[in-house]
Amino acid sequence: MELAGTPTDQLRDVLATGATDVGFAFISLSAREPAGRDAEYIEWHSLDHRPEQHRLAGLRNSLRIVSTPACRAARAASVDRYDSVDHVMTYLFSDPAALPPFKALGDALGASGRMPLRLPSVEFMVADLAAKVAAPRAVAGADVIPWRPARGVYLAIERGHAPVDHLIELPGVAGVWTYHGARSPEPWQNDTTGLQVTYCYLDDDPVAAAGPLGAAMRERWASGPTEGLLAAPFHTLVPFDWARHLPGG
Repeated sequence: MELAGTPTDQLRDVLATGATDVGFAFISLSAREPAGRDAEYIEWHSLDHRPEQHRLAGLRNSLRIVSTPACRAARAASVDRYDSVDHVMTYLFSDPAALPPFKALGDALGASGRMPLRLPSVEFMVADLAAKVAAPRAVAGADVIPWRPARGVYLAIERGHAPVDHLIELPGVAGVWTYHGARSPEPWQNDTTGLQVTYCYLDDDPVAAAGPLGAAMRERWASGPTEGLLAAPFHTLVPFDWARHLPGG
């Protein structure tokens, strides 16, 4: 539908009422479940593990996205380091002080028998929020784009930094949040300094949106300072229809 009214980011009185305090993302990149139990994993994580995280004072948002064979075929970049990624879990935090409780909660749930399934981990990363922008047609402001319903996400991991504002001009892109990689604390101990991670929130089918987005990414890699490591569409989950979008088709 075409939404009415002036976009939030053009309204000073609306912006004056508040803004997001999200400061960084914790991102978990995983491969598919070896025995094909992806739907079972997604159901458990969605109904048990993920809701528990929201007891943490610093957690502001969480999002799980999954790749299908059609998503994988539409990738514009997929280097060896990230090629096996079919699941991405993202937690948005206000402050790094939330990470010790985040780790303690995971340990406590695991010790209580509440973590029956694990996906093969590809990488954990921490990244600082660097920029956020909303398409005017989305009406909702850039600060709240992660809370706006999305059909999927176009995720890009790049070496080097580049502007992302132009991506909201592409079909299906409601808004974009981008992060700069940082050094993860213990026990993760991963350094992604120098990487840029971009989430394009989509209100169109992710595979359809991947065509124009992939072309834009390839163009900037050919002419700019960034190198594409992963650029791929992912579906968001459909609650209680856990098997709708799976890596195995």
